[in-house]
Amino acid sequence: MLDKAVAVLTAAAARPVSLADLSAGTALPRATAHRIAVALEVHGLLARDAEGRWLPGPALSALAESDPLLAAAPAVLRRLSEQSGESAQLYRREGSWRVCVAAVDRASGLRDTVPVGARLPMTAGSAAQVLAAWPEDAGVPAGAVFSARTLSLVRRRGWAASMGQREPGVSSVSAPVFAGDAVVAAVSVSGPSDRLGRRLGERLSPAVLRAARELTTAFG
Repeated sequence: MLDKAVAVLTAAAARPVSLADLSAGTALPRATAHRIAVALEVHGLLARDAEGRWLPGPALSALAESDPLLAAAPAVLRRLSEQSGESAQLYRREGSWRVCVAAVDRASGLRDTVPVGARLPMTAGSAAQVLAAWPEDAGVPAGAVFSARTLSLVRRRGWAASMGQREPGVSSVSAPVFAGDAVVAAVSVSGPSDRLGRRLGERLSPAVLRAARELTTAFG
């Protein structure tokens, strides 16, 4: 049930959604999606606009505002998604996992959807490379498909790219969000490998780096 509630929150956070949109975006039956959305509305986590569409509620905004990174993330990720034409995510590291703490999906068409709250291993993917690259002496996570040489390259150029590491057919580009000299998060864009192409890093890294700088500034 918690996974379903998070899916509903994520769908409504990306843009105002009708019940039909909510059901389609979460793959939940209409009755289930409606029941969860109404419950979240009661607790102030969702609200409705003049057209009856669900959007983030005041309680959710209050929770996000207590963390400057999460408060800034929706607007930054939305711009990044629009600029890149792909889905955008923000990850934080928790031990041997990276956790998606904010996400905005591509508006339409085939997309890579990572739900907020998803826990992914630190062994694959461009965001894992970024989170593992700092500090320099942290070493390579056990079982990682990337090497120390890869992490050295990430530190040198300031971004990471991966093709099919996390999931076959999915590619991504990520950059670090800093607090001083420490990396506190990784911002990413991801999508189908066929659409992103083999030179995805060169094409997408400028937009991802801009987003990372914005979030670094927001974190203070």
